[in-house]
Amino acid sequence: MSARDPTEDAGDTQDVGSLGEVLPAPLQPLWRPIERVQEFRRDHSETYLNAIEAIIAVVLISGYLWWLYLFFVA
Repeated sequence: MSARDPTEDAGDTQDVGSLGEVLPAPLQPLWRPIERVQEFRRDHSETYLNAIEAIIAVVLISGYLWWLYLFFVA
């Protein structure tokens, strides 16, 4: 008796389409902005992540410096 689930052998999932292919026409306008965000993330993921990390680092450092200022001055 095999411990494998038979659904694991169902097929190849490498070249599957997007959700936009199965959505009914009235919901297509709601899907397009989501699809644009996914394309942007797929095309510019490394640059996007570096920019987000830099912004978060600046915000965290600013907050820490503000806390130090309040701690020592106020």
